[in-house]
Amino acid sequence: MTGTIFDIKEFSLHDGPGARTTVFLKGCPLRCKWCHNPEGLKREKQLMVKIARCKGCGRCFTPCKHPKCQPYKRCVHACPDGLVEICGKEIEAKELAKILMKNTDIFKMNNGGVTISGGEPLMQWEFLEELLDNLDCHTAIETSGYAEGDVFKRIINKVDYVLMDIKLADRDEHKKYTGVHNDKILKNFEILKNSGKEYIIRTPLIPGITDTENNLKAIEKIIGNSKWEKLKYNEMAGVKYPMLGMEYKIDIVR
Repeated sequence: MTGTIFDIKEFSLHDGPGARTTVFLKGCPLRCKWCHNPEGLKREKQLMVKIARCKGCGRCFTPCKHPKCQPYKRCVHACPDGLVEICGKEIEAKELAKILMKNTDIFKMNNGGVTISGGEPLMQWEFLEELLDNLDCHTAIETSGYAEGDVFKRIINKVDYVLMDIKLADRDEHKKYTGVHNDKILKNFEILKNSGKEYIIRTPLIPGITDTENNLKAIEKIIGNSKWEKLKYNEMAGVKYPMLGMEYKIDIVR
């Protein structure tokens, strides 16, 4: 089965236990206003232009006949500084598994493995399932938890470790800042809590939004004695938006 990824990062130390390779799948049902991976929001491939370094030579607008350039009306090969690229790559699950398993010896030496992130990897759950079936190492998933319960249960049963976000406890606040209500997320947390799987809950601390005393107390009440990591706000969250022709629509109040 074919899926769409947008990055593979080796030697990651913050996406689960040990030294890991993290693969990022495209597509996410949430639209968190503070998202720092905007290239993971849409499932389809996107044109990314590093406009901060662009000299305005216009070469990339020269008509070309490269098949992969045609949907974007720009030539991804023409920029002399390599500032134009297509974000997103289609790949077979078994092929991706072979690439990831090349680091098996490193995983064993460092008690690491493979982490599947995104975007929201559960959006490509069938591809993800086949990928996991072909990985012979410790596996983890980074997820918002936003998926149908049967899909969520099916995938977490195939991984060794789950990193799941609970961003906002209030249903309406969740909808306001992420675009969806948190009903599915909270139901899936109950599935995770009772699954016997090792997991950690994570909350990004967005100033004035998720880091409020009321929100953190409410999340603590929901998750009980679950392991909980609070993630510092990424100051560079908005940097990639202009590269994708998108706008970073949040003002952080400190």
